[in-house]
Amino acid sequence: MRPSDIELLSTPSTPALHGDLLLTGVSTPDPEGNVYRGALWRVGLDGTVRPWTHGERDSAPVISPDGRWAAFLRAAEAKSSPQLYVMPSDGGDARRLTDLPLGAGHPVWAPDSRRIAFTARVPEPGRYGVPTATGEKPEPGEEAPRHIKRFDYRIDNIGFLRDRPERLFVVDALEPADEPTPLTDEQVDVSEPVWTPDGQTILVVAPRDWGAAQTEESDLYAVPLAGGEPRLAVRSAGGVEKATVGEDGTVWFIGAEFTWPYAEARNPGLWAARLSGEAATPRRLTDAETVHCFAGAGAPAVFGDELLVAVLNRGAVELRAVPRDAEEAPLDKLAVLAGERAAVRSFAVDGDRIAAVVARPDSTGDVVLISGGAQQVLTDWSKPLRDKGIRPLEELTASTPDGYPVHGWLVEPEGDGPHPVLLVVHGGPFAAYDWGLFDEAQVYASAGYAVVLANPRGSAGYGQSHGRAIVRAFGTVDVDDLLALLDSALERPGLDASRVGVMGGSYGGFMTSWLASHHGERFRAAWSERAVNAWDSMVGSSDIGWSFVDAYIGGDLATQLDRSPLTYADRIGIPFMVVHSEHDWRCPVEQAQRLYVALKRNGADVEMLLFPGEGHELSRSGKPRHRVQRLEAVLEWWSRHL
Repeated sequence: MRPSDIELLSTPSTPALHGDLLLTGVSTPDPEGNVYRGALWRVGLDGTVRPWTHGERDSAPVISPDGRWAAFLRAAEAKSSPQLYVMPSDGGDARRLTDLPLGAGHPVWAPDSRRIAFTARVPEPGRYGVPTATGEKPEPGEEAPRHIKRFDYRIDNIGFLRDRPERLFVVDALEPADEPTPLTDEQVDVSEPVWTPDGQTILVVAPRDWGAAQTEESDLYAVPLAGGEPRLAVRSAGGVEKATVGEDGTVWFIGAEFTWPYAEARNPGLWAARLSGEAATPRRLTDAETVHCFAGAGAPAVFGDELLVAVLNRGAVELRAVPRDAEEAPLDKLAVLAGERAAVRSFAVDGDRIAAVVARPDSTGDVVLISGGAQQVLTDWSKPLRDKGIRPLEELTASTPDGYPVHGWLVEPEGDGPHPVLLVVHGGPFAAYDWGLFDEAQVYASAGYAVVLANPRGSAGYGQSHGRAIVRAFGTVDVDDLLALLDSALERPGLDASRVGVMGGSYGGFMTSWLASHHGERFRAAWSERAVNAWDSMVGSSDIGWSFVDAYIGGDLATQLDRSPLTYADRIGIPFMVVHSEHDWRCPVEQAQRLYVALKRNGADVEMLLFPGEGHELSRSGKPRHRVQRLEAVLEWWSRHL
C-alpha cells in the first residue's frame, strides 16, 4: 500500500437492518478533490451490493420502525454541513427536512415511524455565518469577542462550544415545519437522543446538574414532548455514553464509574435502570475489571433475553451477549457472537438477526450478517486494497524484566531482510491497536519496514488495572513493555536491530520524545507527532488539560516537569522530527514549538513539520491531501535515517 492508496480506504458506517432491507453508508477519501465522499449502499442478504443513493456525501442511514422510510444525512456538497433527508424504503426521491446553519446530527426514529429526533449545534447570531439582529454576517475574524467563564469552552475537532450549544430537535418526516424549534435550552450540550416506547419522551445525555459546573460526569435526562423542563431520569455512577430503552421502560446504557475529577482509565460497563417518575439509580451488569464496553460501536441492543454490546479484549473488539439479569458478570461469562481476532466497528439488530461491520487484518470493515449462530460476510470493500498488497498481521507476546506479559503485533515486509524496524506507539493512552486493517502500518511495511505495534500498560482492553498502571506513572512500566515487545520482535532473523526507529502521535508522541531522551541508544531516529512534551503548559493550553493533567500526572509542578520530555531535551542526540497540526487543541502547537526550539538551541539534528488547518485527528480524519503528504513525509524521513 502506498500513501496515495488511501483513496481505496472504503469504510462502512453503522448498518440499518429491517426485514430484507440492509443499508450502510460508505465513506472514502478523495485526495484529488481533497474531500471525503460517501453514498448509501443496499446490501442484499444474498450478497449483492449496489449503490442506494448518489449524493456527494450521504451517511447515517436509519430505517423507520414500520420499514416504510429511511432517514439519512446528506451534504449537498462534499464540504458543506450535512442535513437531514428522508426517502421511501422502496425507492424514490429524497426530501430534505432541515436547513440548519451548522447541519444536523444522526437521526433517531420515533416509535410512530413519523417523527425524527436529532441534535444540532445552534450558533449565536453573528457567528458562524448566522446574521445578527440587523442582518450583518461578520467574517470569522470580525466576530465579537467570546466572553469565557468556564474551563470547558472548546474541544478539539469541533471548536468553541459555549457559543453554539448542541440542542435537541424533533421534526415530522411527513409534514416538516419550515424551521424546527429546539426542545432544550442553550445552557448545555445534549447528545445521544433515544425515544421512550410511548413516544412521549426523549432521553438525552447531558452534563451533570444540567451543566451548572464544568465536569465530565453525565446523566440521562428526560425531555417531555408535550412541553416542560427536562428532568433527571437516571443518575449515573460517573458517565453515560449510549442508551437504549426497552418496551418495559428499562433503560440500558454504557458508562464508566468514577468520582470526578478522576475519570481516567475506567472501564465503561453496561448498566440498567428502570424509568419512573423519580431519578433512577442504575445497577452494573458487567464486571469493572475485565469488561470494557466500547460505546464507539453503538448503544446496547436488545436481543431476546440478552443485551448485545461491543467489548474490547486483547486487541479484539468483540460483540458479546450480556444476560438481562447479570450482576457484574466477568468477561468469561459473556458469549462471543462476532469479532474474534477482528474488530466489530458497529452493529444493528432486527429480531433474531444481527448486521455488523467487522474489520479484519486485511479489511477496513465489511458487513456481516449473523443469524442462528452463523456468520455470512456480505461485502468486500477492501478488495482493491488487497489487490495492491496487504501484509499479514502477526501476533507478538513478550515478558518484561518483572515478568509482566505484553501483547502486540508485527507487520513484516516482503523478502528475507534484514529489514529496518519501526516501533509505532499508539495514542490515548487508554486506547489500543486492534485486529482491523491499519493503513499506516501497511504503508510502512510496503516501503520495506517491519512495524512493531504494542499495547503496553496504559492501553485499553486488557483489564482496568492494566489501563490504570500508568496513572501518575507515565514513562515507567509502559516503557518496559514497549522495549520488551521490541526486543521480542528483534529476535527474528529478518529484522535488523541496528536500524530501528521510533514514532507515535499524541501519547505515542510523548512516548517517542521520552524514549529518545531516555533510551536514545536504542534508536537511529525519531518521529514525534502531536505530542505532549511539557505538562506544565499543557494544563492551560489543552482543551482537556485542565482535568487530564491532574488526573494522569498530578498537580505538583515538580512532578509535571519531571514527567515532561522537554525537561530532558538536552539528552536527545538522535535525528528528531517534530510534527504537529497548527489547529490542534488537544495537544496545542506550543508543545511542538517548545521542544523544537529547545533541540535547535542544543544543536540537535531536528526538523519540524507543521500542517495548516488541521487538528489533532489529522492522521485519521484530516484533509485527504494532507494525509497523503504526511505519509510521504514519513517515508522520506525514514529513507534518510534507516
